[in-house]
Amino acid sequence: MEEEEIAKTPKQRAKKDVAQGRVIDTYAAQCDKCHKWRVIDSQEEYEDIRSRMLEQPFTCDKKHVPCEGPPDIDYDSSRTWVIDKPGLPKTPKGFKRSLVLRKDYSKMDTYYITPSGKKLRSRNEVASFVKVNPEFQSAPLGDFSFTNPKVMEDTLPLDASLASPAATTTSSRNSSKQLQE
Repeated sequence: MEEEEIAKTPKQRAKKDVAQGRVIDTYAAQCDKCHKWRVIDSQEEYEDIRSRMLEQPFTCDKKHVPCEGPPDIDYDSSRTWVIDKPGLPKTPKGFKRSLVLRKDYSKMDTYYITPSGKKLRSRNEVASFVKVNPEFQSAPLGDFSFTNPKVMEDTLPLDASLASPAATTTSSRNSSKQLQE
């Protein structure tokens, strides 16, 4: 199957926001044929690939790159990688899915940012928001997935210590990957 990796260029943040390096800064997908990593241009494009990867595995030709070429990025410990569950639905139009790595590297937290900038932390908060904002009632609640990506322990910084050690038994063959610098 296919694997994917995510990352994104960080924006300027206020002091109360998360520290730089704990948000996704690059998105990438692994070719199902040659297993080389290809950088994906945007979160929206990545989410489209991830939502269809079980039915349509990612291949280099979708990026108009031959499998024979070098990878765009290597899976290594120069950055922290996380695995996203394959087949998660695309984020509903107008919302943004935000993933933040905890300070202790134990896991990532998933949030949805509304068009007005409000951070939604749970399905209940999403349902309440949609209820009072009828213009978003067409957004299926099932498209808001708070499934947390898995942090890949073999890519953690040497000085990182997990709050509670997690088993690394997730099969990467059926997963998508995200990375952080």
